[in-house]
Amino acid sequence: MKTLSFVFLGLSITSSWGNGHATTYRGLLKRLAQRGHRVLFLERDLWFYAENRDLPDPPYGRTGLYQGLDDLRARFGDAVRDADMVVVGSYVPDGVEVGAWVTETARGKTAFYDIDTPVTLKKLERGDTEYLSAALIPRYDLYLSFTGGPTLDLLERRYGAKRARPLYCSVDPDAYFPERLSPRWDLGYLGTYSPDRQPTLDRLLVEPARRWAQGRFAVAGPQYPADIDWPSNVDRTDHIPPGEHRAFYGAQRFTLNVTRRDMIEAGYSPSVRLFEAAACGVPVISDDWPGLDELFEPGKEILVARSSEEALRLLREFPERERVAIGQRARERVLARHTAAHRAEALERYARELIHEQDERELPGDRGS
Repeated sequence: MKTLSFVFLGLSITSSWGNGHATTYRGLLKRLAQRGHRVLFLERDLWFYAENRDLPDPPYGRTGLYQGLDDLRARFGDAVRDADMVVVGSYVPDGVEVGAWVTETARGKTAFYDIDTPVTLKKLERGDTEYLSAALIPRYDLYLSFTGGPTLDLLERRYGAKRARPLYCSVDPDAYFPERLSPRWDLGYLGTYSPDRQPTLDRLLVEPARRWAQGRFAVAGPQYPADIDWPSNVDRTDHIPPGEHRAFYGAQRFTLNVTRRDMIEAGYSPSVRLFEAAACGVPVISDDWPGLDELFEPGKEILVARSSEEALRLLREFPERERVAIGQRARERVLARHTAAHRAEALERYARELIHEQDERELPGDRGS
């Protein structure tokens, strides 16, 4: 089967600092390269990523840094023009201009990869075109959405996407697997600060920490305001690089999954952290949202808490044998459906479908004998 060439323009693959996109891109490109495809990742050389690069030279495919739009066009125009598929990600700086140039320049297929779909749609409703405009959506051949469910139909019906397909976040099982560690914390959370996530974090972790002085808790992630009053039994870390995520999860009895408000409303928007923790065999306590039960079976593969009382009850009273079993079952589900290899296979399939359709249209008609 023909090897394909992919060019990605994304937020950053070289730095995971405050950037959950990095682990998604790293896993996806690694698996595409392993499947024999040619991959090039292009990112804007931004100072805050330059100062925090934990993978400056990814060992799969090629990576290129550009200074701005003129530099991008001059140095990488040929690569974009000749690729079988060019994928532009959400939150790319000057994303509208980049997308317009890509859809004008590429001779192959083009796709927009939205790792923030509900946030993007809220922005469009407000007229915010930070990285995507409504007019640009129909120009892409494919809209890849990390949100599934009804949102896919909305993208096609309201915004004119030619084809909207799910491409959820995923996990690399080579990097995320169980470790035999003595639990250091009863409950931990890994995520960048977000104002609309903080009330849930307060309800499901901070308040239980206040009520259970003997419990141990951890919150890791950048950009939290300095005036947050963390209880003394909550350990705070500003940043944990991906290479240390597995050890962080493994030191928790339970890990917490918290979802942004826009993503709760849209549903079907699993976080990459959810898959990471599950792959490590750590049982997850999650907030509730539509579509969660199609990814994991509540009570069997994941636990759901809606209040401080429910979270505290799980932490203090849940049977140890069943706690371990839930983590194991969640890991089995992830390995069966949600690895980076699954996403690479899906993207390859989408690309080949588009290329095949174009080839069919370009075949000469039957002119008879």
